[in-house]
Amino acid sequence: MTEIVVRWSAPLPVAERHLRLLDDIERGRFEAYRQEIDRRRFLTGRVLAKTLTAQRLGGEPESVRFDSTCEDCGKPHGRPRVPGANLMLSISHSGELIGLAATDGVPVGLDVETSNRKAEASLVEYALSPAEQQAVAGLPDEERAAAFFVYWTRKEAVMKATGKGLKIPLQSITFSRYDAPAELVASGDPALDPARTRLADLKAAEGHRAAVAALTTEALTVTEEHWLP
Repeated sequence: MTEIVVRWSAPLPVAERHLRLLDDIERGRFEAYRQEIDRRRFLTGRVLAKTLTAQRLGGEPESVRFDSTCEDCGKPHGRPRVPGANLMLSISHSGELIGLAATDGVPVGLDVETSNRKAEASLVEYALSPAEQQAVAGLPDEERAAAFFVYWTRKEAVMKATGKGLKIPLQSITFSRYDAPAELVASGDPALDPARTRLADLKAAEGHRAAVAALTTEALTVTEEHWLP
């Protein structure tokens, strides 16, 4: 059994007690955002990650240091890793919700999206496999959009788990129906093997859809927590 903890939070205020958790590189990324909401989302993700890491590994959140080096370009915008530790993390945010997923030793990916977005026909054709497109065909607009973002969050979650992101063609992976338990049923990309991929749709919060994935053969146990500092 693979245990995943997903911790949710609203955007935190830009307060000194939160800012002091950032190292110099993270402070630079924080200050590079022009919009206050983007700064707060980034800050919240780091506070969530460092607080949980300190709880898991011991010590204080202020002492946690991440390596976020991108494997492709070497810049510090990759997923946060704890050097020398087995803890795996994934951060996602959308609207007024920021989430963190954590596992021990298993690659994990989290995605959350606001549920009030539309699903234009061009987006459906771009993102969904033929089988998934057939599943949503004929649905009323609102139901089609809801079904689309079930698929979208599943796809984003598994791609984040691989660390390859959108390098995996969205149409190359097919999931179970949007109204069935989440399962990867087919993959045309070698980075994703259905036999070694597990995922779950999440409750998240009102107005949002979310999914979490792990690259494992074991069943998942997912605990969702709403966190307050």
